[in-house]
Amino acid sequence: MIPSIHKQGSSTRGLLNYLYGKGTREEHVDPHLVASFDGMAPDPGRDPSATKEDLQRLLDQPLHLLDADQRPDHHVWHCSVRAARTDRILSDEEWGDIARRIVAATGIDSGGPDDAGCRWAAVRHADDHIHIIATLVREDGRRPDHHRSGRRAQAEARLIEADYDLHRVTPGDGTAAKRPTSAERHKAERQGRERTVREELRETVRGASAGAASTDEFFDRLAAGGLLIRKRIAPSGDLLGYKVALPGDRNKDDEPVFYAGSTLAPDLSLPRIRERWSLQAEAVSEGGSEPAQPALPQVTHPAFARRRAAAAGWQALLIIDHGDHGDDGTAAAQIAAAGEVLDALAKTSAAHTRAELREAASVFERASRSHVRAVRGHDHALRQAAHDLVHSGPALGRGEDGATTAMVIDMAIFLAIAAANWHAKRHHSQQAAAAQQAAEHLRTAYQAAAAHPIATLRQRGQRMAPRIRERQADLLHQALPELAERIQAETGWPALAATLADARQAGHDPAALLTDAARRRELGSADSISDVLVWRLRRSAHLPAAAPESLQTAGTRDGRRIPTPATATPPAAQASNHSSRRH
Repeated sequence: MIPSIHKQGSSTRGLLNYLYGKGTREEHVDPHLVASFDGMAPDPGRDPSATKEDLQRLLDQPLHLLDADQRPDHHVWHCSVRAARTDRILSDEEWGDIARRIVAATGIDSGGPDDAGCRWAAVRHADDHIHIIATLVREDGRRPDHHRSGRRAQAEARLIEADYDLHRVTPGDGTAAKRPTSAERHKAERQGRERTVREELRETVRGASAGAASTDEFFDRLAAGGLLIRKRIAPSGDLLGYKVALPGDRNKDDEPVFYAGSTLAPDLSLPRIRERWSLQAEAVSEGGSEPAQPALPQVTHPAFARRRAAAAGWQALLIIDHGDHGDDGTAAAQIAAAGEVLDALAKTSAAHTRAELREAASVFERASRSHVRAVRGHDHALRQAAHDLVHSGPALGRGEDGATTAMVIDMAIFLAIAAANWHAKRHHSQQAAAAQQAAEHLRTAYQAAAAHPIATLRQRGQRMAPRIRERQADLLHQALPELAERIQAETGWPALAATLADARQAGHDPAALLTDAARRRELGSADSISDVLVWRLRRSAHLPAAAPESLQTAGTRDGRRIPTPATATPPAAQASNHSSRRH
């Protein structure tokens, strides 16, 4: 249940006209009172003898007890209370009780016999919500104490949900991006948009900031995304902020409707975005207006970029997992930068994974922001990875591109789970729920990305000679005795067996690799342990992510494949993993 306190108004009659009217799309059905301050207010909806003017005079009577110069300019308090789509339809009596609880909790009217509260009325014109209108002058002429009424209404709504067995809304902490207004939602519906302009702009700006290295690059990406840009310049010539608009979004005067970055999300203001561009937030360039920026070299291979993103992700996992040691700001920065990696992945991945990755990035946005202020600088590896992903361009859905996409999504799932656990330990309910939801979208994207490369590896494993398969099974039981039976029962076990054979052929000790891969982080939350180990081994051993489909196991001697050019590790892949061998 969501209560929303609207901006205070100056016309009681104007709001009543809306509440008892047909609505902007004639969506108001049977407007009528469900409760009022005394239970006896006239109802112009169902009482033919009552008018909206009668109700207005009754509500505003305390206002006219004051001298004209003492009356508040904005005396109309307005709160809408909406049930979740999955909730049952509440009766008028239930909505009336909810209205009385909301006005009592917010300080409008406690309902006590000796309390001189404000006059109010609750109007219902749809199944799923009510509107409460009140005059902000008490019966004794004083102003009500309705400070922080929004938070107080939210707290009461959580109790109402429990009492009426309604959908439980996860408590917020005030760090979420602003929700679209009802006017913005209705406008989107009229224009046939699936999302509001605010939501479209937020996604575009977030994507433009992912891995950006400078102000110029950020604004170039905004322009490339088709947005109109308006910059705020100080008299000194310094850039202070920006606003963006969609070209087709116009107001009644046919002018573009601009949104400031800070109104799209707290971390999309220009000062907050600039913090990402510096190894130290306090460092500034010689001119003093632009943060000092690390050099971010151009990357041209999508597969290389994905390998580097996977390596950076595992480094971030270690930091987040050890975030209980008082370094919350560094862990928060890693989580925020992980959101940039997801934005970059969603922008550059193949079509069959893009929709789920976009959903994952959109949902994870909530997990990237909390009251723990991110300490920038240590997140440089992930931001570099986001930069690489964007500049390497779109990845193909097959071959090395597709396989490394599966590799980095596999990493991202664990990163999202780590973020959820980190937030849960700090009682960040909304952020933890968002990270868990992102992990589910990532799992779906992984299934699409991994289907082909894992199937190819599985076929190779199934074609191996029996004695070689037995050798890999013995190795598995030696390295992971507790998990061996479960892994061998998975459909992905042949792919892991083929990977162990590849690692031996490349000169590695597969038992040591396997033990190290399993030790890096728990495997119990994995849908397929064998899949997880495949990607960890292929990354740490510098093996091609996509095995050549034409390669046959017949060309082996004593379990060691005869080296061929097709199985050589690409130089870019070697370089991408050189700095992350220990991870």
